[in-house]
Amino acid sequence: MLFSELKCKDVINVRDCKKLGHVCDLEFDECSGCICKIMVPNIVIPYKDIRQIGPDIILVDINC
Repeated sequence: MLFSELKCKDVINVRDCKKLGHVCDLEFDECSGCICKIMVPNIVIPYKDIRQIGPDIILVDINC
């Protein structure tokens, strides 16, 4: 998946069903090339907290 595809998706917290925004940046592990974190405005979300990436939304499970 391309970053341009990720940044168009809404990020939704499954705990309270609130929209957190759109992905604005990613953090990668230099050695493995895997995504470590996604960033939405004012929030950094560890990759382990992503529950599902769908065609239109990204579901995350975080305490805000």
